[in-house]
Amino acid sequence: QVQLAESGGGLAQSGGSLRLSCAASGVIFRSGSIFKIDSMAWYRQAPGKQRELVASLGPSDTPSYEDSVRGRFTIHRDIAKNMAFLEMNSLRPEDTAVYYCNAVILNILLRDTRPYWGPGTQVTVSS
Repeated sequence: QVQLAESGGGLAQSGGSLRLSCAASGVIFRSGSIFKIDSMAWYRQAPGKQRELVASLGPSDTPSYEDSVRGRFTIHRDIAKNMAFLEMNSLRPEDTAVYYCNAVILNILLRDTRPYWGPGTQVTVSS
């Protein structure tokens, strides 16, 4: 019932910027819904490497960043639009990866959470 879709990926030059968007959709995302986005995060997986957490934003809206992106990337969300964003600045070739949106959805009635993933969007940074 919950779907995530990333967008905004593409090709950027070293030192450039990209803005990734993550849109959550589904029939549950309506006013009065028993579901709520508890937290969101961005992961990435580069060729030959494991998927790693890049940035996260929990219920307190306090962001957390992986060391290599701290100061360059910014995660934020628009609760009303059910969207999350990753502002990427000062891009480096090593940032090249498939970026995945992750959302933890809370069932208010059941007090239960479940993670969901988007299909990913490719980010390529040229030297």
